[in-house]
Amino acid sequence: MTTTSFYPERVEAVRRHAADDDTAALVAELAEIACLNGGHWGYDGRAVTDVLDGLPDDRRIRLATALVDRLEAGDPDDGTSLDTLLTILVRHLRAVVPVADARRLLGYAARQWTWWPADELGGLARVVHDADGTLPGQLVAVLRRTLLNVYRSGAVLEDLVREVREPLLNPGEAWADRVLAELPGLGAGWPELVAHTLTATAARPTAKWERQAGTLLDRVGRDAYRDVALGWLSLVGWPRTAPLRPAAFGYDISQAYDPYNATALRGVLWLLALAGADDAGATRELGRLVETSLRKVPGLGPRNPKVANAAVHALSRLDGEHALAQLARLTARITYKGTLKELNAALDRRATALRLSRAEVEELAVPAYGLTEVGRRVETLGDATAELVVEAGGVALRWRNAAGRPVRTVPAAVRRDHADELRELKAAVKDVDKMLSAQAERLDRQFLAQRCWRFAAWRARYLDHPLVGTLGRRLIWLVDGVPCGFAGGALRTVDGAAVAPGDDAEVRLWHPIGRAVAEVLAWREWLERHAVVQPFKQAHREVYLLTAAEERTGVYSNRFAAHVLRQHQFHALAAVRGWRNRLRLMVDDSYPPASRELPEWGLRAEYWVEGAGDEYGTDTTEAGAYLRVVTDQVRFYPLAAPENNAHAGGGGYEQWVRPGADPVAPLPLEQIPPLVFSEVMRDVDLFVGVASVGNDPTWQDGGPAGRYREYWHSYGFGELSGTAETRRDLLARLVPRLAIADRCRVEGRFLVVRGDLRSYQIHLGSGNILMSPNDEYLCIVPQQSAAVGAGDVFLPFEGDRMLGVILSKALLLARDTEITDPTILAQLRRR
Repeated sequence: MTTTSFYPERVEAVRRHAADDDTAALVAELAEIACLNGGHWGYDGRAVTDVLDGLPDDRRIRLATALVDRLEAGDPDDGTSLDTLLTILVRHLRAVVPVADARRLLGYAARQWTWWPADELGGLARVVHDADGTLPGQLVAVLRRTLLNVYRSGAVLEDLVREVREPLLNPGEAWADRVLAELPGLGAGWPELVAHTLTATAARPTAKWERQAGTLLDRVGRDAYRDVALGWLSLVGWPRTAPLRPAAFGYDISQAYDPYNATALRGVLWLLALAGADDAGATRELGRLVETSLRKVPGLGPRNPKVANAAVHALSRLDGEHALAQLARLTARITYKGTLKELNAALDRRATALRLSRAEVEELAVPAYGLTEVGRRVETLGDATAELVVEAGGVALRWRNAAGRPVRTVPAAVRRDHADELRELKAAVKDVDKMLSAQAERLDRQFLAQRCWRFAAWRARYLDHPLVGTLGRRLIWLVDGVPCGFAGGALRTVDGAAVAPGDDAEVRLWHPIGRAVAEVLAWREWLERHAVVQPFKQAHREVYLLTAAEERTGVYSNRFAAHVLRQHQFHALAAVRGWRNRLRLMVDDSYPPASRELPEWGLRAEYWVEGAGDEYGTDTTEAGAYLRVVTDQVRFYPLAAPENNAHAGGGGYEQWVRPGADPVAPLPLEQIPPLVFSEVMRDVDLFVGVASVGNDPTWQDGGPAGRYREYWHSYGFGELSGTAETRRDLLARLVPRLAIADRCRVEGRFLVVRGDLRSYQIHLGSGNILMSPNDEYLCIVPQQSAAVGAGDVFLPFEGDRMLGVILSKALLLARDTEITDPTILAQLRRR
């Protein structure tokens, strides 16, 4: 068969060098052809390999050795051609490669994640295996991963992998390396137990699997297994111990779990549940594994959901309070749909077993973590005293020495004589911090849950609970319809009168919608008077009412349309707020809108978006996901209405309706309960306020080809959203208390700051800055730390990072003569 050559002069050079017996020139030419073809033979492959196949064996041996030399040298100029050179060796020269060169060649292959052509590599590995009786562990790992991941790998590789039993796990991951290092010294029964973990190939353990596992656990001892396995699991997620060559996967392959080891890891977790490891340390590790395994890697997605699900399964099999606490915490934090489904099912089963509602189980699942009163735990370690304190803004661990004086660091005697207790105490701090965050998010979602409590149960679960009480005492509640807050050791009205309701009084979360303006303002002043920092916005919560424009459009809102959002940030925010969304790829496919189901109200809210841009690589990630989306309407449908879908790149949404059924129209906005409408619009305002490219101070040029310049400017300095208006009202009260009050004032959409070099206008929505004269743009990129904020200035709620950014910029610019950052100084001095 004749093929057309893209590089005929190169093919001719191969023939010439072969005829001249010039091995060095032939190797260089082969590398050049491979490089020109992007690492593939392209149309020149048959012509080139025909030349190689026609060489005498002695010359093919020399050529093979020279190619191995080049591969081993790792010439960076070869680029992707190295892979092609290896393909030549395993496909066309394998039969003549000397065993010593084969070992060197396989050493190169062992630095890969997988290899193709798989059978050719398997055949070369067979040569070395038959000669040496074994194979290097890293190479075995490549062969196993290749068999699992490469389509149609073939019988040669499959037979070899089935025959090679050692090492038991693939080396290169910290946890697997520890297993392999410890296994010889653990004694009888342990190798068989670890081998059994490799049979955990189903989604859940079968009865037969568990019977065999139970027998093996009894041989090694269940307590012994628990202690050893927790040591292994503590290393899961650590950086690889054996780096791999970067490959064209579109993501950092070193962040992925080894798929062969992941099966064993699932078995290790199932065994942990059978061993009955229901204590704080074990369940804490299981909870960490869920989060670690779902941590997203750009281009890959979650690292390994099947391991995360196995950890959830293990937690669900443990009956104690520690496992239940982890399940409840994870349910409030995990957004990955498959694992969240497993978590929900586990909690539902627990609720059924306890004959309680799901909401009650989530409330009762929160442990005290050793706190003996609301927000406080005291431990005596030798002559020193440790105090764990839960405050607004986080968890603190404070120390006093033998004399009772506060000290900043852990006393040396505690480190020396109480290492285990200290380790447990530090772990408790982390546990409390994680649970506190999860409970704040759960409480924030209660506005739409229509949750109602009897006072006695509510008091035990929310007001006097050692941990949740630190949140409940900073919120406003309706007790038999009377708004109350906690101050001075008692529930009080906004006027300070103590409230003493009966045990059957009805308690709900207070929401500002529908309340008199005077009442809302009074509660804001109450928070400031009592220095109460709410865990999320409640008294200062934005309220969104129907506008005249929305009354005219009737069934949709355009209030947050025509914005350009960073897709991945929007996607993450949507998940946190309970919305269902799919990342849009630049492909010929359809996607539903971002949606939030509201079963308590029988409604579904939709936020319509579409991919932005049409240049692959410029407007997408390497994996093809749009970097940005453009927003459109907000609509509401009955919960059971057919799903809308639109092409990834836009073109309008349509309902997919079953044959014989009729489309379901969106509901008139005036029929949506005001609380539902307000909370949904608040979510959408959050998406825009956080994910808009208009918030990026480095986008003054408008992004790719300047196409978003007009939008960036209109958003970055335009009208304020509801969130920004709340920010403005609060700043108007805060500015007089600032140390720089004489240099600041709130004016329209801006916080105006007078420096010594210039005057500045900080936009209250985006945080972008204009400076005098001529409203020049000043680019200051804020720190990414969540600690960016207002210093010692009291803020009545947590969670508004932009408010902290604005205040930190104001504090900086008011003393502009003290600025030392060269990037900022260069802009200030430009005239």
